Amino acid sequence: MMDILKYEEIDLAETIKRSEQDVNNVLDTVSDILNNVKDNGDDAVKSYTEKFDGVLVDELKVSEDEIKEAYDTLDDFLLTALKQAAQNIEKFHKKQIPQEWEIEVNPGIVAGQIVRPINSAGCYIPGGRAAYPSSILMTVIPAKIAGVEKVVCVTPPQKDGKILDAILVAADIAGADEIYKVGGAQAIGALAYGTESIPKVEKIVGPGNIFVTAAKKLVYGQVDIEFPAGPSEVLILADESAEAEFLATDILAQAEHDPNASCFLVTDDEDLANETYEYVLKLTEIAPRREIIEESLSKSGKIIITATFEDAIHVTNEYAPEHLIISTKDDDKTLSQIKNAGSIFLGKYSPVAAGDYGSGTNHVLPTGGGAKMYSGLSTEAFIKKPTVQRITKEGLEQLSKTSVPIAEYEGFFAHSDSFKRRLEK
Repeated sequence: MMDILKYEEIDLAETIKRSEQDVNNVLDTVSDILNNVKDNGDDAVKSYTEKFDGVLVDELKVSEDEIKEAYDTLDDFLLTALKQAAQNIEKFHKKQIPQEWEIEVNPGIVAGQIVRPINSAGCYIPGGRAAYPSSILMTVIPAKIAGVEKVVCVTPPQKDGKILDAILVAADIAGADEIYKVGGAQAIGALAYGTESIPKVEKIVGPGNIFVTAAKKLVYGQVDIEFPAGPSEVLILADESAEAEFLATDILAQAEHDPNASCFLVTDDEDLANETYEYVLKLTEIAPRREIIEESLSKSGKIIITATFEDAIHVTNEYAPEHLIISTKDDDKTLSQIKNAGSIFLGKYSPVAAGDYGSGTNHVLPTGGGAKMYSGLSTEAFIKKPTVQRITKEGLEQLSKTSVPIAEYEGFFAHSDSFKRRLEK
């Protein structure tokens, strides 16, 4: 089910290649949807919702009564869990708020940075195979902590035209200002352009399928997005000290997400590799989502055995996983050698699922090698940091010796004149 490979026998670039999710194949279709939403607003949104979700929605906006009803019917155990997860996520993301600062660059020249939130954000919450109240907590909470005034959630309705209770309650706990019953590319178009019901926002975040990803790609520049998203992935970096059974559970936990999920174990211990593989086979037999797991691992499940641990670290950094589990004798030493990963889980008692739900870190993370270039979603994603300078006449006089020659060399004589006229007064 998983390929077991020797590092010295593989083409690494080919081996770590992700499952294809070519958004270019759907760009024309998605572009038509976006243009229709831009031109026809709510009518287009409702039409696509009927076409793709099989339900005719009269009122796109979720009412206060619907939220209250969701609280009344939601299981108490789940409600308590959502509230506790929200508290942990809030605590972590408050620490991410950047500080304002000033520095005297030279006498009379003070420069600094201030912190301001964006005005509005849209959080996309996927439907489809499962409901994800955790994704609401992960997207809405950082935005509200950043100080975003209006945070809007969009999520596909069920066949009865309603949103699942857990989704509505999670959105309310997180502090969402408005919730709308719309998903897919049409939801991204509504957030990007605005409709009669749904407000235009400045940034759109949250995971989605290939059509959502394509839509976000097309509207980028008119609104901001966090980063491109693809199928979920995990890489486990382990040595002989690791628990094979634990590693197998993490592999299955990732594989059950999606048939296109990628699961890697990289180790310098062949016995651990074989033992983990046996546990994967055994646990897959009894897994509720067995078919998805088997398809995922058959397509993108790999165990790579290296001759040295240095080679294992090299594979890890080249792969740049969305989720990285480190289970080694000296986790901190191993961590110091990691350059590329979305979120890192240290030690045998740190499963990826802890970050998915409640450790406090964000689970909206770069995939497809994006961890070489991007960080995961954070409070800072909703914050701008304008720079500020305050200059005295004495400081300007000193600065003119640097700036005027450069301005005039570049042919910008009005630039240099803005110095000279001030200094003549």
